[in-house]
Amino acid sequence: MGDALDFTGKVVLVTGGGKGVGRGISLRFLQQGAEVVICGRQAPEVLPSHAGRSAHFIPCDVRDIEQLQALMNGIETRFGRLDVLVNNAGGAPHAEAATASPRFSESILRLNLLAPLNLCQLANGIMQGQDEGGAIINICSVSATRPSPGT
Repeated sequence: MGDALDFTGKVVLVTGGGKGVGRGISLRFLQQGAEVVICGRQAPEVLPSHAGRSAHFIPCDVRDIEQLQALMNGIETRFGRLDVLVNNAGGAPHAEAATASPRFSESILRLNLLAPLNLCQLANGIMQGQDEGGAIINICSVSATRPSPGT
């Protein structure tokens, strides 16, 4: 039986993989041999890298379904597979729930709810066609279970 942490030959997508927790996740998968794709609205100043190998950056606003479809099509075209999706992108600036605009609320829902759902569906379409399937990891904030005052 092989090493469970050996991701050589595997393709991993980490949304928001250029900074913070997502960067740490990207680095770990690189250390384990994976081809890592990260996406975000802007490229990080320095791509996550390990032992001379760097993550691949694809610009994508995960709130936009057309950009998500292009992202997944690009991964499938370039690598021919997707083994792991890490839905990491997310967040919300502080706002009072009672006074937040509908546009603000919709944007937050697109980022934190709809983007991961859409990505799961798109990734599933690729993974179901692979003998080994794949894995999807959804990351959320403590705010999902412990809201702050005013939210």
